[in-house]
Amino acid sequence: MTASPDNDNNLDTPMVFIIIGKGYEDKNSEGVELHVMLAAPDDDSAVREALNALSEEGFIEADLDQIGTITEVPIDEPHASAYQGALEGEVAIIRFT
Repeated sequence: MTASPDNDNNLDTPMVFIIIGKGYEDKNSEGVELHVMLAAPDDDSAVREALNALSEEGFIEADLDQIGTITEVPIDEPHASAYQGALEGEVAIIRFT
């Protein structure tokens, strides 16, 4: 029998989520592809914080397609700096135009 539980509740580092979707700045726009990276305790909190951040950036609607956790530190930009920002408590929004 192991001395410590083997689950996601005892991580050494914060969980950094990446959320992939599309954001709309007005009703008639085709939208912009987005990646949102942030640290959160769970996926529900991550989605809520991502939607709040997108709203603050002027998006009136968002279609969030996928959510996952970052398991390795990204080395390519813009995800590397977004990951670092997420570790520092920021919500990073990466736009693809």
